Amino acid sequence: MNIKITGSGSYIPAIVEKNENFHGHEFLNADGSVINAPNTVIVEKFKAITGIAERRYAKKEYNTSNLAAFAAKKALLDAKIDRETLDYIIVAHNYGDVNYNSEQSDTVPSIATRVKQILGIKNPKCVGYDLMFGCPGWIEGVIQANAFIKSGIANTCLVIGAETLSRVIDKHDRDSMIYSDGAGAVVLESTNNEGGIIAHESATHAYDEAHFIYFGETNKHEANDKRRYIKMYGRKIYEFAIVNVPQAMKSCLDKSGVDIKDVKKILIHQANEKMDEAIVKRFYKLYDMEMPEGVMPMTIGKLGNSSVATVPTLYDMILKGDLENQAINNGDIIIFASVGAGMNINAIVYQY
Repeated sequence: MNIKITGSGSYIPAIVEKNENFHGHEFLNADGSVINAPNTVIVEKFKAITGIAERRYAKKEYNTSNLAAFAAKKALLDAKIDRETLDYIIVAHNYGDVNYNSEQSDTVPSIATRVKQILGIKNPKCVGYDLMFGCPGWIEGVIQANAFIKSGIANTCLVIGAETLSRVIDKHDRDSMIYSDGAGAVVLESTNNEGGIIAHESATHAYDEAHFIYFGETNKHEANDKRRYIKMYGRKIYEFAIVNVPQAMKSCLDKSGVDIKDVKKILIHQANEKMDEAIVKRFYKLYDMEMPEGVMPMTIGKLGNSSVATVPTLYDMILKGDLENQAINNGDIIIFASVGAGMNINAIVYQY
């Protein structure tokens, strides 16, 4: 029995937020002091580091649960299954439903419950729950679905990664330009066909690293703003990721028994173009190899960092032919990998 992805879908929000739209923002340092550079320079440096030229924001009337349901409907259609036969709906996110201009996130009922209702699923044995695992949440959901199906307690699982980070960003923080909204979903089933999930690896580094990504106050300290916003220690995350993620990927690949030369694609969380490139280069260096050209498809330049949605969205876009010069063919070995708040890391070696 092999556990395979039998359908995929994604939702790319309609609102395009270009870098130049940030030229009028009042960016401040974390201590509230003024940054000694014009916004044009700040934005230009940001683009050079992250590779992001634009990102997508959800329409005001949509929330995380809506985006998740949009992607889920596409995945179910792609898999050609009856939604009433689903055993699990696993939704990875980090902030729940945050209404536009709201000061509070909403996770009761769970996002998975909301998605199940939107999909109109009546079967009470279809269990929905949320998974909060930072940016690696969708990959962790796939790992959990794999375990459910292998153990015999499930036959079919829907795993979704959805986020509306535009609702939890501090407009006075330069890092706010990284984040975006989106959703990606897959259906996993047991099959007698070759391929599927070969190996997986997960880790949580929390001793010193737990609060590298956190919820904090606005950089504009004099503002009477009680909200909390997504914050991060970018340099610490970079230094952590380029050491630990390649090692986790190697551990996963070695466990799989697959030769590094047989890996066709690495679908890594679209966090930061320079960081992702450094991670993959170091991964290949562990095998005394140079990083092959075209092995790391990227969407961050136009879609930004939508957290749990980046990897499933990337996967779906390649399969649907929406990413130029990128393809995944039958029998191809690919690696899914991510790093994020926790600090959590995970990877999957998968044969398409």
